[in-house]
Amino acid sequence: MTIKRALISVSDKTGVLELAQSLHQLGVELLSTGGTAKLFRDNNIPVKEVSDFTGFPEMLDGRVKTLHPKVHGGLLGRRDLPEHVAAMQQYGIENIDLLAVNLYPFEATVAKANCTLEDAIENIDIGGPAMVRSAAKNWNDVTVLTDAAQYAEVVTELKANNGTVSKATRFKLSVAAFNRIAQYDAAISNYLSAIDFAETESAGKPVLSQFPGQMNSNFVKVQDLRYGENSHQQAAFYRDLYPAPGSLATAQQLQGKELSYNNIADADAAWEAVKSFTGPACVIVKHANPCGVALGVNALEAYSKAFKTDPTSAFGGIIAFNTMLDGAAAEAVSKQFVEVLIAPDFTPEALAIFTAKANVRVLKIALPQGGALPSNPSAWEQGRNAVDSKRVGSGILLQSADNHDMQLADLKVVTKLQPSPQQMQDLLFAWNVAKYVKSNAIVFCGNGMTLGVGAGQMSRVDSTKIAAIKAQNAGLSLQGSVVASDAFFPFRDGVDVLADAGASCVIHPGGSMRDEEVIAAADERGLAMVVTGIRHFRH
Repeated sequence: MTIKRALISVSDKTGVLELAQSLHQLGVELLSTGGTAKLFRDNNIPVKEVSDFTGFPEMLDGRVKTLHPKVHGGLLGRRDLPEHVAAMQQYGIENIDLLAVNLYPFEATVAKANCTLEDAIENIDIGGPAMVRSAAKNWNDVTVLTDAAQYAEVVTELKANNGTVSKATRFKLSVAAFNRIAQYDAAISNYLSAIDFAETESAGKPVLSQFPGQMNSNFVKVQDLRYGENSHQQAAFYRDLYPAPGSLATAQQLQGKELSYNNIADADAAWEAVKSFTGPACVIVKHANPCGVALGVNALEAYSKAFKTDPTSAFGGIIAFNTMLDGAAAEAVSKQFVEVLIAPDFTPEALAIFTAKANVRVLKIALPQGGALPSNPSAWEQGRNAVDSKRVGSGILLQSADNHDMQLADLKVVTKLQPSPQQMQDLLFAWNVAKYVKSNAIVFCGNGMTLGVGAGQMSRVDSTKIAAIKAQNAGLSLQGSVVASDAFFPFRDGVDVLADAGASCVIHPGGSMRDEEVIAAADERGLAMVVTGIRHFRH
């Protein structure tokens, strides 16, 4: 069906002049409102005001301008039903074949620090979503545009097909329109249901809870996956509507087989861990747990040290770097079996080395701000989640993400023995690694590398024993090592096992009712002990 009449009413004017000019050249009659109509007139594009089209003026400060039967009838009337055609003729309703609308900028408005409740309310679009829903419902007859990025494709199709748009394109645009309305309504619901009205009235500005009364999430499918965690499960990967820069969802796959469910989960664990370090670092992950983490003067040294922690577990693992991967590091990595390789960038030499290993999945994830974080960055700017979620039966748990970064000044030494400056740095390193290890977590470290990692055990003592066994199997000595525990020691037995393994220092949250007993055990065994006051459970 040839497009003969279009209604264009947009808040964001990006690309709208080009769209209108193209439609006019194709002989399409243009209808518009307010500022959009003025823009067209100022650029010598013929346009008819919607108020002239309906015979009803805009009113109530523009709140009512398109809510009229001639608009919605023109969008909703089915051209294939004689009774619709007859009714439209009886009441003088003319077809509207194309609608281009983007909505009042509610999301951008409420994101401003000085946004008032009145600002938010006045930026809730009524007529726009109503028209979009009407046009999208009647997609068989109407083309609906809700994003400037769609204009060029439709204009190209119109020019190529004698002023018509294919059925497939109309349906695709209808789906996009309903998605946009869902996103818009979700943003309004999330914002308004987070407002504490009494506090807002008292403060004279919006006071919002981090967790709204109704949580509406929007995720966009990236790809279907071959299967889920196991081959009998189905799966797909979705990203946030607006993914944070430097997050896994922004990854560019440069080569390799299709990512699996487990690849993506483990790649995220590796990337989140490695980007938390400053200076060249490497993290090797196997089954969601870091099995080797190290710092180095360059990527090669960081990888070599990380690999030494647990060469057996590193086989078939996920390897992530927070620095450019060069040829020397790539040559070393290529000697082992790796499922996924991640870095913010790769030299041509590094990529050439992995070209010969076509199955290796190589992901480039550019760090935020071109590799340099802004001062006092937000979680989003660091590519982190602000909120984490976990599904439970018929429900969901939400929490603020564990984005706490421990600083040297936050640490408190509670034993008679004081750690050396180098030991304090290793304790901070070990503590940072423990944050990404499944609880109960015990991490032995020394000289900027992991020496043994014990993860996911029901008993903290068992995690300690496993970490010590892994160090022994890798031929690494724990004498003089430092240890991080993600939670406090409930009894002294955990400290005794650490001391027996050769540790010299331990860092943990503290807070047990038996802290005095645990500290006394550390003094007795000649260990320095540092407490953080923060725990890092990871389930």
